[in-house]
Formats: sequence, structure tokens, C-alpha cells
Amino acid sequence: SQPVREDLIRQRIAEIKQQGGIAAVSATPVAALRFGKAIAEAGADLFFVQATVVSTEHIGPEGQESLDLEHLCRTFGVPVIIGNCVTYEVALKLMRAGAAGVMVGIGPGAACTSRGVLGIGIPQATSVSDCAAARDEYFAESGRYVPIVADGGIVNGGDICKCLACGADAVMIGSPIARASEAPGRGFHWGMATPSPVLPRGTRIKVGTTGSLEKILRGPAGLDDGTQNLLGCIRTSMGTLGARTIKDMQKVEVVVAPSLLTEGKVYQKAQQLGMGK
Repeated sequence: SQPVREDLIRQRIAEIKQQGGIAAVSATPVAALRFGKAIAEAGADLFFVQATVVSTEHIGPEGQESLDLEHLCRTFGVPVIIGNCVTYEVALKLMRAGAAGVMVGIGPGAACTSRGVLGIGIPQATSVSDCAAARDEYFAESGRYVPIVADGGIVNGGDICKCLACGADAVMIGSPIARASEAPGRGFHWGMATPSPVLPRGTRIKVGTTGSLEKILRGPAGLDDGTQNLLGCIRTSMGTLGARTIKDMQKVEVVVAPSLLTEGKVYQKAQQLGMGK
């Protein structure tokens, strides 16, 4: 409930850099206007500008300055990743404005309630594939490749693999990492849903703690539901599909088949094991 302090932002960036980490800072457009200069001066490596929806045509509340995304990308001095969006048209405009990456997804996050509160959203498979098409169009016209980052609703390795197959270059994951024993949430996840005091669009969910961050990312997995050894999931899926690179993975055949999650899984479902949990 306390106001954000610029000195603590600078301190945290310095701590991450001193440990040899990549300092990726995320801010809303309003916070970017207020703290952007300090973030750049503190030595951030990546700057994320995120809101429920971000576009180059956003107009702030009356009397407030609006963030000029093109000017920010051109002058910030640090790669600026912008999101979120879900359509071909907006993704293309963000790329033309200078975005170093585009975040894709509205409302699918585990803690997000935007779809229920606002009735806004597009299923992730459609969103990612449409924005990936914009990425390819922009690359053809400019020669600059802007990665697409699928953001929200990713629970296990299979979800990551499906995002890549739909055209994503990377994923943003919250709840799977929140389950790590090192996570500061101690088994709970808030996500980045709008914490408005008058119209909140997120909730606090219990995700539990299943193991170390190393185990979740690299294994060895102690669970059989794809929530551990995420990198192993990706490698094995790519190998099974004959994809040597991420670009190969983006070209595999994709079908809509909800039955894949239930077909032949009678015992798993009855006993709440594996995919039947």
C-alpha cells in the first residue's frame, strides 16, 4: 500500500546486477513515465511496458500525459518489450513503433480475472498465431525480427510446446515458477493482474510448492504431469516432432483437439493421476 520508491528500484536493479543476473524491469505505462529515466540510469538490461492492453494509440485519462511508445523505444537506450496485445494489427503497430519484443495474451493468466470482469479476450492459440503472422510480415518489410512472447495461462511443459507450435518465440510464465521453493510468494501467486482498489482484475491463488527452481526448469522431474523439467519437455517434444530448432517447431502441424486431454485417460482421471489431476 506504500508508494513506489525510486531509490528502492535503483537498489534492486543494482543487487541483481551485482549477482550477475539480468535485470528485467516491468512497469505500467504510467509508471514508465514516472520511473523510466531512473530505471535506465540504474542499468536495467530489459524494460517491459505492460498493461492489460497496450497500443500506440492509447490515450491516458484527461489531464494526464500519455506514454509515447515510439519515442520511448527510440530514446530509452535499453530494449523495450511491450504488451499485451492479441491481434495482428496492434502487434504490427507495436513492432513499427520500435518494440524489441511483443507480449501476447489478455486474461488467460492463472490469477487474472479480466475476462470475467471486462468480457475481453481472445484464446491464446489464436492470439499467438495472429501476432506471429504480424512478426513475419514485419520481418519481411524491415529485416528486423521481433520475438513474440506468449504470456498467461501456461501451466506445464505441454502448454509451452503448444505456444511454440503456434508461433511464439518465448513464453512468460508465472504460476509454474511461483511453485518453486525459492519463490518469495511461499506457495501463492498474484500475477500481474491490475491491482485497482475500485475494479481489481486479479486474485491471489494458492499454487503450492513442488520443488526447487532447478527441478522445475531442468529436472529431474518427480511429478508426471509436465510441471517439472520444463526444458526437458520442450526438447523431447521437439525431438518427437522432428524439430531441430525453435523455427522448425513453429512450423509443425497444429490441430484443435480437446479430446487429446481425455482420450484413453479413464484410469488417470478416476484416480486423479498425471493428466487426470
